[in-house]
Amino acid sequence: MTDLISAADAATEKTAEAAPSGDAPAVAEFADGQDTLALPPADGDQPLAWAPIEPAPKKKRLGLWIGIGVGVIALGAGAASTILIAPGTTVAGIPVGWMTPGAAADAISSHLENTTVTLTGDGEGAVLTGADLGASIDARALADEAFSSHPMWNVTTWNATVPGTIALDPEEADAALREAVPSSFEDPVDAAVTFDAATGAYTMTPSEAGTAISVPELTEAISETIAGGGRTLQFSGDPTPAIPAVSDEDANTVMTSLNDMLGTIGFYVGDERTVPVDAATAATWFEVVDTDGELSIVADESAIQETVDALPGLVDRAPVNAANVTNSAGKVLRVESEGVNGRTIGDTSDIAADFAAQLENGDGMYALTVTETPFESVTLVRTADVNLSTQTASFYENGQLVNSWKISSGAAGHETQTGNFTIRAHVPIQDMVGADYVTEDVPWVTYFNGDQAFHGTYWHNNFGNRMSHGCVNMPISAAKWVYDWAPDGVEVSVHY
Repeated sequence: MTDLISAADAATEKTAEAAPSGDAPAVAEFADGQDTLALPPADGDQPLAWAPIEPAPKKKRLGLWIGIGVGVIALGAGAASTILIAPGTTVAGIPVGWMTPGAAADAISSHLENTTVTLTGDGEGAVLTGADLGASIDARALADEAFSSHPMWNVTTWNATVPGTIALDPEEADAALREAVPSSFEDPVDAAVTFDAATGAYTMTPSEAGTAISVPELTEAISETIAGGGRTLQFSGDPTPAIPAVSDEDANTVMTSLNDMLGTIGFYVGDERTVPVDAATAATWFEVVDTDGELSIVADESAIQETVDALPGLVDRAPVNAANVTNSAGKVLRVESEGVNGRTIGDTSDIAADFAAQLENGDGMYALTVTETPFESVTLVRTADVNLSTQTASFYENGQLVNSWKISSGAAGHETQTGNFTIRAHVPIQDMVGADYVTEDVPWVTYFNGDQAFHGTYWHNNFGNRMSHGCVNMPISAAKWVYDWAPDGVEVSVHY
């Protein structure tokens, strides 16, 4: 629009120069009383016309030219009002009235860059500019906002203030202040988290405060000065406390989280922690690093890979069949062994990388993918046979002899009763009392018929001969085997 104003001014000047002195301006016009258009001749040429030119008396047109000039000026002023920011407008305290947005943006940046700060106290009068401190503001966006919200043509928006945020580049400001007043700076020490091999746990090293010239406070002081219309200020160069970026509280939180993770870290199949990882090994897998005041875990994929390489040997297994002890009718008397599915680990090529990423997110429980082979169930029909004629006790599983020993059954007057019985009780040790005897600490007693039982015998070694008060005397080791092998319900046949 400024071009429009300049063009209008130039056109007015050119027209005035072309008119002969003392005559009306030589402009194209309709001749008085004629319907033909006559154009002014060029130097030495005849007039051009599309119809005969009739002589006409010359007239003075001074009023017309004054009107045109005023109109052009009015047009220029109106055009200017559409491209300039309203008078009295400020951005963050910097005047931008009567300016185009582009000129306003330059004025804002220049004002900020050339604002000066004199450091007092330990600063000993050192002077820094906004440019030295990396001062910045979004000048173009704010200038555009000032024009959009407060154009010159809208008189109701004159003398307005557009707020803006001034910032100092932390690194540039810190470097400039350190160079100006080095005595005011002593770097704080962040709290840290490290692994203690002696205790097998992570520990926290406390932070230490330092000193500095506060960049946030300086930023605020510069903003207030500029907002108040100033461009120079004084600011203390004395040291102020510098707080560590990582506090003791921050480090303690990370330490607690890591120690909790050490208690569960490992490779899992379902809920089973199939391959636990001890604390010392885990500590070689990752470390705690301080990045710009933020503690984070950085995992070492190659260290994890050493354990991953050993996983097949630690995870793979053959199925273990379930074994149930039953009687001849098929009733389960005892689960001899639980069945365990076999398993084979899947592809391990990505485990180290995946676990590293998982650890960096604070998760130490890695779920393995395995292929399982179901176990089978085996039935064990167990029976006992006591042959009083041969003084032998034999034990069978699925009809096959498993073990056999010489025994001592009831002597004359205390005969062991014959018949088919079932084991009913187990007593690890007890005193046996009869009408004419007391035998203390009889071991591994397995009752099958009233008070008649298999049991260990320490008071004689005359097996193969009738010696007892009705029980089946056995070597102690044999009695212990029967006690463990035959649960309640196992059938016992006593015969001659």
